[in-house]
Amino acid sequence: MDIKLSSPSFQDGAMMPDKHAYKRDNFSPALSWSNIPESTKTLSIICDDPDAPGIWVHWVIFNIPATEKGLPEKIGRQEMINNKTIQGKNDFGNLGYDGPVPPRGTHRYLFKIYALDIELHLNSGASKQQLLKAMEGHILARGELLGIYTQEK
Repeated sequence: MDIKLSSPSFQDGAMMPDKHAYKRDNFSPALSWSNIPESTKTLSIICDDPDAPGIWVHWVIFNIPATEKGLPEKIGRQEMINNKTIQGKNDFGNLGYDGPVPPRGTHRYLFKIYALDIELHLNSGASKQQLLKAMEGHILARGELLGIYTQEK
């Protein structure tokens, strides 16, 4: 089963607006999803740039209750959202979201969502690697949304 992940800010495979870029407003995009398996307990989202050397992580967020249908735009750097959802640390060394900032050219930004059969026991500030390890054997479904961004000179 594939989860349908979308954003009102950009279409899958299309250019992300400047307001989501690191050197601009740096707003996390609003996201919505559907087609979540009934047995899902929580959702996790990872956003990374596969075109950066070593794959650059822009957002790690997890323990999103399965009852949620999306995330609003402009989530701040707080550790916990709605007393449930927890934000991890990105490769900028910050908690929460930091947007596109390709050194040159056009880069892809993959927002990956995972439906899990458990609530994860990770602290805020967890890394992508810690999240992936904790999710092993618990992924019921997944989905992706692709955004593209080109840094202006």
